[in-house]
Amino acid sequence: MKTLDEIIKNRRSTRSYKTAPVEKEKIMQMLEAARLAPSACNAQPWKFIVVETPELKNGVFKEGLNNLVVPNKWAGDAPVIIVVCSQTKFFVHNIAEKIQDVDYHLIDLGIACEHLVLKAEELGLGTCYIGWFRGKEIKKILNLPSSYKVECLITLGYAKDSDIKPTPRKALEEIAEFR
Repeated sequence: MKTLDEIIKNRRSTRSYKTAPVEKEKIMQMLEAARLAPSACNAQPWKFIVVETPELKNGVFKEGLNNLVVPNKWAGDAPVIIVVCSQTKFFVHNIAEKIQDVDYHLIDLGIACEHLVLKAEELGLGTCYIGWFRGKEIKKILNLPSSYKVECLITLGYAKDSDIKPTPRKALEEIAEFR
């Protein structure tokens, strides 16, 4: 079994997927990892829409990702696209965010999404966050309620290339200070 350090060190953004479907049990394990994430006021302001049916996935790709300034053509090959939404109806969350000028729901989503992608890595799956998309079109295609806001997408599948190439990272001294 991989250690958490190994999982973190090996996790990469996957942009080339095999056509093999992702087992539902593995998706459920990933969603459970996200469900267990902490959140401000325990609001759990997330909703994960798992898009795996070809017609919906193609709709999300064609209407929500195609013809953007940032090319996301590779995303159409992913067997699964997870649409990560925030639920914007939490009164306490909204008040706290206005008082503190901190988007707590986005911090919460970041924690839950990282739980999800780290679990995917542990299970031998590849993922990639996508932040450049057309949220309104995706909401229409998936018929999402008005209280949901599409915040990011995560592609999911088995990586075509399992060769892990190290990516450059800043030195620890550049990103951390002790005072």
